[in-house]
Amino acid sequence: MFIDTAKVFVKSGDGGHGAISFRREKYVPLGGPDGGDGGRGGDVIFVVDIGMTTLLDFKYKRKFVAETGTSGGASKCYGKDGNDITIRVPLGTIIKDSESGKIMCDLSHKDDKYVVCKGGKGGKGNVKFCTPTRQAPNFAEPGMPGEERFVSLELKLLADVGLLGFPNVGKSTFISTVTKAKPKIANYHFTTLKPNLGVVSVPGIEPFVMADIPGIIEGAAEGVGLGLEFLRHIERTRLLIHVVDISGIEGRDPIEDFIKINEELKKYSVKLWDRPQIVVANKCDMLYDEEVFENFKKKVNEMGYDKVFKMSAATYDNVEAVVKAAAEMLKDIPITDLIINPEDMFVPEDKKFTYTISVEPYDDGEESYNVYVIEGSFVDRLLLAVNVNDPDSFRYFHKVLKNKGIFDELREMGIQHGDMVRTNDFEFEYVM
Repeated sequence: MFIDTAKVFVKSGDGGHGAISFRREKYVPLGGPDGGDGGRGGDVIFVVDIGMTTLLDFKYKRKFVAETGTSGGASKCYGKDGNDITIRVPLGTIIKDSESGKIMCDLSHKDDKYVVCKGGKGGKGNVKFCTPTRQAPNFAEPGMPGEERFVSLELKLLADVGLLGFPNVGKSTFISTVTKAKPKIANYHFTTLKPNLGVVSVPGIEPFVMADIPGIIEGAAEGVGLGLEFLRHIERTRLLIHVVDISGIEGRDPIEDFIKINEELKKYSVKLWDRPQIVVANKCDMLYDEEVFENFKKKVNEMGYDKVFKMSAATYDNVEAVVKAAAEMLKDIPITDLIINPEDMFVPEDKKFTYTISVEPYDDGEESYNVYVIEGSFVDRLLLAVNVNDPDSFRYFHKVLKNKGIFDELREMGIQHGDMVRTNDFEFEYVM
């Protein structure tokens, strides 16, 4: 089974909480705070495994969660960092954010790796909040939450040469004669249901990788049949060998087929359409009128394609000439990475200090005022860090809101003396 797409859920580990602790020993009555920091949460990392060829493993396991950091302890003991989780994928895998569809990374080299979710930072222990005027802080910082998201994996085969053409034109027979690939071969349409890779190794030429892509039909660029799934696999190829059935035994016009396939390429990607092509008129052993090939070659030459070969993959006639021409052209075509437009790249949001403020009017008949509701991961985390019933801790809470500009924003929104501010289940009166 060939699986070339998958969707998985990934979550990095939460950071461990900082400890609230005070040194308590005999003969040390004023030991002071000694709460240690929490450990960092584990990352989720995708790495290339050259031994993998499909995304089949992700059909059975679709959830990956890294380890949470350990909370800090007394005596300034730091919590243990959570272990990272490593997810292995085949070479040529593209990782996308499922929600936005943006590309996060392209793992197209042997040692590539990508941190898709960073572990949450460990919280500071209360010893870190000690100042000359606040010598016994009764609060600590909670660990930052880990990131989580659904990601889509797409495998785009890494091949130097891609075989192109309508179904049943002889692509599978061709690749089976020049490589050790063993595709299913039969005389009916869509025999090939999955891409096949093979290494072409002929004496006198530099070996290269060839991909037999399942036959493309009209409308493939719009997703007809399995068009988009097949077209993605020739995006990385440097050279295309366009195979047509010159025999006409199925009543098809080779020129018409050639034009239709190139139109599908152009609709899908202009860069792909502009890629160098070797045109191969296959099944010449069943051709009884040489003028058919000569007319075909003339028309293809007029379209700008000068490499046109007559071939029979079944009898091995002229196969070596096609392979050597491909090897010669590859010498002058540089290896380039897949070009990704900047607007298609995923840009992670900084959720560390995200919050929203909304206004809810309150009127019970006796008094009326506005309630300003602050929501978001920032205030959730801040409330976990403080003890609002402790004066020093509450002063720290007030200071953070002021430093982050929340009070300035409230004033811009028109907050008045006596209005209420609510964060989660904690509410306090705003005083000018």
